[in-house]
Amino acid sequence: MARYILKRLLLIIPTLWAIVTVNFFIVQIAPGGPVDQAIAGLRGLGTGGPLERVTGQGGDLGPSGGDSSLGGGDPSSSYRGSRGLDPEVVAAIKQRYGFDKPLLARYFDMLRKYLTFDLGDSFFRGKSVLSLIGECLPVSASLGLWSTLIIYAVSIPLGIRKAVRHGSAFDVWTSTAVVLGNMIPTFLFAIILIVFFAGGSFFRIFPLRGLTSADFDSLSAMGKVGDYLWHICLPVVVEVIGGFATLTMLTKNSFLDEIGKQYVMTARAKGLSEKKILVGHVFRNAMLLVIAGFPATFIGMFFTGSVLIEVIFSLNGLGLLGFEATMQRDYPVMFGTLYVFTLLGLVLSLLSDLTYTLVDPRIDFERRRS
Repeated sequence: MARYILKRLLLIIPTLWAIVTVNFFIVQIAPGGPVDQAIAGLRGLGTGGPLERVTGQGGDLGPSGGDSSLGGGDPSSSYRGSRGLDPEVVAAIKQRYGFDKPLLARYFDMLRKYLTFDLGDSFFRGKSVLSLIGECLPVSASLGLWSTLIIYAVSIPLGIRKAVRHGSAFDVWTSTAVVLGNMIPTFLFAIILIVFFAGGSFFRIFPLRGLTSADFDSLSAMGKVGDYLWHICLPVVVEVIGGFATLTMLTKNSFLDEIGKQYVMTARAKGLSEKKILVGHVFRNAMLLVIAGFPATFIGMFFTGSVLIEVIFSLNGLGLLGFEATMQRDYPVMFGTLYVFTLLGLVLSLLSDLTYTLVDPRIDFERRRS
């Protein structure tokens, strides 16, 4: 097992390199890079503002002239949107964002920094990428962790119960409720909860913004816990409702498949109770598929699934950070969050394999791979 873990850890390096490299070169050919956006801002706003931040001077930008369409992010492009601007201003913009260097030089410089976990500084936020991730991580971690734990705590017992009582009225109406909950779009369910419980047209029970109140620091320890749970209730409920269906039905089908196998019939013939059969025999085999889906479930809750929720409930999390960075072409934040997301995903995948061996010690990945 130790050799298998070492191999998986070593595979993380080329996997990270491949993902970061492919995304780096794809982004470079995409139109509307940070230099183009800065130039467009100068042409649209005139003197002051962005011009002074980039060059430290104001003044006339000259005639507009030329085609105002935006070029790509590569500094070797013509930056057609810059026609009519002082070449020194354009050069200053390129230098500020690091686009005065050749493409390969920027690529290898990024790889060198990533080896020491130096993710650079944001183009537009005035902070390092690591500090931004550190500020947003607790929000996404809260949503992802609580949602995943609640989903697993409810879906697994519910799925087992549905498998044991397959075809009964309980199985039918719970399947209907789960599927209907999964059919409602996340953003729509969030809006419904806001309208009914967050000061919309009916009740004002829960807060609408943030994870803490303005006077959070002045509260007692128990007051802080209550305030935190009060704020996070609605966002977690929204994520949980949308995540029940897949895990519940996966658990049910896994148990149904195992219950119909020969070893279960043999255990019943020996006189073992149904509870002992389910806990001692079926559970260990049926849970393998459920555990296999844990990394994907957690990553979905932790990052991609929380973007809309973070926007609707004004939560400054990693999903919103990555989305805004993509829209702004904030390359350091884009690649930094991608780097962190990929690393977490690969580590969680390894932890999932290790959990396999805890559930069923008969599984030996090292022997199977060899």
